[in-house]
Amino acid sequence: MALHIGAHVDQEDPIAEAQARGASVAQIFLGDPQSYKGPVIRFEGGAEGLKARAAEAGVDLYVHAPYPINVASFNNRIRIPGRKLLQQHVSAAAEIGAKGVVVHGGHIGADEDAAKGFDNWRKCIDGLDMPVPLLIENTAGGDNAMARRLEAIARLWEAIGQASGGDTVGFCLDTCHAYAGGIELPTVVDQIKAITGRIDLVHANDSRDTFDSGADRHANFGSGSIDEEELAAVVRAAQAPVVCETPGGVEGQSADITWLRERAEG
Repeated sequence: MALHIGAHVDQEDPIAEAQARGASVAQIFLGDPQSYKGPVIRFEGGAEGLKARAAEAGVDLYVHAPYPINVASFNNRIRIPGRKLLQQHVSAAAEIGAKGVVVHGGHIGADEDAAKGFDNWRKCIDGLDMPVPLLIENTAGGDNAMARRLEAIARLWEAIGQASGGDTVGFCLDTCHAYAGGIELPTVVDQIKAITGRIDLVHANDSRDTFDSGADRHANFGSGSIDEEELAAVVRAAQAPVVCETPGGVEGQSADITWLRERAEG
């Protein structure tokens, strides 16, 4: 199977960035990833121009939502603006023809009831208009994270399944986050699919950190802590588009794309 593979790239001209890497997938932010401000289309031709350019080039676009979004939070000043911002990014992603929007699962406080955090996710999905799929990404850190441990992911998916529109929610599997979050990679694909029924996107990253460390520092393939064959096997088993979020710009990511094609295509 030929890999449908790419990288997270700069948003000004993601098609040129993908082509420079020999990629057929490009993941981008829309604006500042650390801000609560609404999405910004920085491509010179605007949303319609980017959509047309991507279709012409045969590049699939994915949008990564801003990091501050935490729709599980008990804090109204975090949860409510996060829901609104997530809706804005989903709508903007549809305008550029993106295949999906990746968002982190979020977390709650140490003394807070996890059940309410999962229900906050249900309420969020109930209220979202999703012209493109929302892809929830597993995270690496925090004992009160909504999407670190398999048990939490199962509870999250149960809550989402009760929401109208829950069938539009998919899963993004990050290999670095899974490894550093304490999930064994040789069985992660089967375990996630048993819970969610699907893996829509893989964030293929090596890890600068150790197993179950709770850290999430990405590394280029072969330079981190993850066994090379285990990482390649995850990509083969997932049978989903792949985004490398590794460092090094064009040179580093091009090398990673080549590395993965050599080991994971079958």
